[in-house]
Amino acid sequence: MSIEILVPNLPESVSDATLITWHKQPGDTVVKNENLVDLETDKVVLEVPAPESGILGKILKQNGAIVVGGEILALLEPQAVEASSKTTAASAEPEQEESDIPLSPSVRRLIAENALDPSVIKGSGKDGRLTKTDVMDYLHKKTLQEAQLIVPVAKEIPLSPPFSKGEVSTPMLKEETAGKGISNLRPEQRVPMTRLRAKVAERLLQAQQNAAMLTTFNEVNMQNVIDLRNQYKERFEQKHHVKLGFMSFFVKASIEALKRFPAINASIDDNDIIYHGYYDIGIAVSTERGLIVPVLRDADQLDFAGIEQSIVDFGAKTKAGTLTYDDLKGGTFTITNGGIFGSMLSTPILNPPQCAILGMHAIKERPVVENGQIVIRPIMYLALSYDHRLVDGREAVQFLVTIKECLEAPAHLLLNI
Repeated sequence: MSIEILVPNLPESVSDATLITWHKQPGDTVVKNENLVDLETDKVVLEVPAPESGILGKILKQNGAIVVGGEILALLEPQAVEASSKTTAASAEPEQEESDIPLSPSVRRLIAENALDPSVIKGSGKDGRLTKTDVMDYLHKKTLQEAQLIVPVAKEIPLSPPFSKGEVSTPMLKEETAGKGISNLRPEQRVPMTRLRAKVAERLLQAQQNAAMLTTFNEVNMQNVIDLRNQYKERFEQKHHVKLGFMSFFVKASIEALKRFPAINASIDDNDIIYHGYYDIGIAVSTERGLIVPVLRDADQLDFAGIEQSIVDFGAKTKAGTLTYDDLKGGTFTITNGGIFGSMLSTPILNPPQCAILGMHAIKERPVVENGQIVIRPIMYLALSYDHRLVDGREAVQFLVTIKECLEAPAHLLLNI
């Protein structure tokens, strides 16, 4: 009897998903818990594992289909496995029953997507079996060298449409000089907007239409932060096994400013103002799929090492494609860093329903006046966009000045070393 492969229950507030990739085709042998298909929602990609070992039968939903929870994606023929065992036994990696599988589906995906050798990773599971945590810890160590000002991006943002496997449309070429011996090709490609990109577009448009958004600017002399970081970074890494970056300073400074100006840590719900008594700081990250904002929960309770480790964790998860809804939902204030791309100045857009967002930019040596003398200092321009319906200009300016003061005199922001 055929087994139905169903769309799993979708996270709360998610009505449907887009089928983006089938990893198996009709007639292929599959192993229980092996990932069969990827479903894209507004924020994350969900895997649909095989409920049993067998042969994949008829596929009912093709790439690009919109599906809802409980809908049938395909049929699986479990009885066919035994009949095909002679064929599969000849392959380099024979199909195995679940009890003999050394790697779980999530671990196999991490290993494959990051081109890792599982034999070099120490397993902590039963009988030395690799767990997802083992692979993530291994990725974290590799990512430590890449941890800089902000969460590392998954991949460089493409400058042209993503010509990726499984796209439903094909390039259209137009030859304008036919018969002249020279072919002048002007390629175009029409591709559907990803669910994440569509959601980002919707939220950004919502922010501009529904908020009285203004931006205030200031500059900060980063010399003391740089000196302090250079002085303690080796001891910090030796004790905490994570590098001391710049983002932890900005998170700590932002929390101090949010405590002084609670309206900036609030949000508007219809005619009500919700003042949040906690500090969940979103860190904006650019990926090839679009903008995502992982959230540091209770960031005020994290020390510098905890913040830096969380940033590295987000970087590894982003690179491996394992961010979950719990990593992304909520947030009371957001920090975005265009400086890693070379931005000098920008006006960041609010992340609804939050009422403020801090924009960081590139650190550049600039001439400044100190004690009547022109000196060269590493300067960063800061931008705070805010919802004027809730935040007055005075509060916004003083909030940004507080961040400036914390960063220019960072000794009181304890490093816990």
